[in-house]
Amino acid sequence: MKEKILAAMSGGVDSSASAVLLLEQGYDVAGVTMALYDQGDIGKKTRSCCSADDIADARSVCARLGIDHYVFNMGNIFHKEVIDRFISGYQCGLTPNPCIDCNKYVKFDALLRRAGDVGCWRIATGHYARIEYDDAAQRILLKTAADDHKDQTYFLYSMTQEQLARVKFPLGGLTKPETRRLAEKAMLTNARKPDSQDICFVPDGDYAGFIERTTGQAPKPGDFLDTEGRVIGQHRGLVHYTVGQRKGLGFAFPEPHYVCSKDAQHNTVTIGTSERLFAKRLLAGDCNWIAVQALTAPMRVQAKIRYGQKAQPATLFPDENGTVIEFDEPQRAISPGQATVWYDGDVVVGGGTIIKSL
Repeated sequence: MKEKILAAMSGGVDSSASAVLLLEQGYDVAGVTMALYDQGDIGKKTRSCCSADDIADARSVCARLGIDHYVFNMGNIFHKEVIDRFISGYQCGLTPNPCIDCNKYVKFDALLRRAGDVGCWRIATGHYARIEYDDAAQRILLKTAADDHKDQTYFLYSMTQEQLARVKFPLGGLTKPETRRLAEKAMLTNARKPDSQDICFVPDGDYAGFIERTTGQAPKPGDFLDTEGRVIGQHRGLVHYTVGQRKGLGFAFPEPHYVCSKDAQHNTVTIGTSERLFAKRLLAGDCNWIAVQALTAPMRVQAKIRYGQKAQPATLFPDENGTVIEFDEPQRAISPGQATVWYDGDVVVGGGTIIKSL
C-alpha cells in the first residue's frame, strides 16, 4: 500500500513541482493550501503568497495531477503566532522575521498536527533544503540545497528532530530552472509564475502602515540620539526604522548616517556613521540545535545574521543567557530580532534569535 503524504500547496511553482516529484516517487499524494488571513482583493496585484488566487492556482494544479485538494483554515494560529509576533517585535524595537515564525508555528507545527485529519503522517513542502540521517551522530540533519541561490535553510533552523522525521523537501537536489522545467513537462499552468517576494500580509512593504491599521495606534514619536547620547531631532516612531537604515532619517550630515540601534524602553533611535554599525560579537537566545543535542564547548562554524548573506567564519560559545557568537571579522548591522543560523559546511548546526550585539 502506498504511503499517503500531504503536500503543502501554496499555488506557486515550487510546491506544485514538489507534488509532481512525490507522485513520481510512488506516494499517494494529497494537496493542502492553508487559508491564513482575509486577503481582500490583493490577488494577482502583488507578488506575495497565500492570496485567494494562489488557492485557486493550487486547486487547479491538484486537478491537473488528479489528486485531492484540501483547504485548512489556519487564520487564528497565523494571526497569533505570526502577525501578532511581527507587530509586537517591531513595537519593541526588534526586526522580526515572520517567515521563520510561519515555519515554526504554522507549517511544521499546526499543519503537521492537522495532517492526520486526512490520513497523513508526513507532509512535504517546496522548500529548497535537504534532510538526511547521520548514522554516526544518530541524528536527522538539515542540509543546504543543491541550488545555493535558492537555499532556504536559514528559515528552517527551528525544526526539531521529530519534525524532520515527518517532513520531506523534494526540491532539495534541484536548481530553480530544473524545477520550472519539471513543472512545464507536467504542463502545470503556474510553471512560469513569478516567485513571491513580499511578506504575504504586508504586500506593499509598508510595515509601519500595516501596524497602525491593524492596531489602530499611531506610532509614538521620540528622540533621535547621536552616538554620544545627545538629542539631535525627533523620529516618527520606532516601527519606521531598522538597524542599518539610511534613507528617510530627515538629516543632512557631511557624511552618511545610519540607524545604529533602537531603544523601546526610552523610545529613542540612535544614528551614527557607518563604522558604528559594525560589531564582532552578538548574543542569541531561543536557540535550537539540529546537528548536535546541545552546545557544551566552543564550536567553529560559519554563521549568518540575515538571509542572503554569505556565511561568515565564527565561533559559538555557550553562555548562561543563550549563545555568544564571535565572528572572525566585524559584521554590519546586527539586528536584534533577526535570526542567526550556524553551519558546518552544508549542515545546519542550529540557530537562534539575535538579542543584542556585544
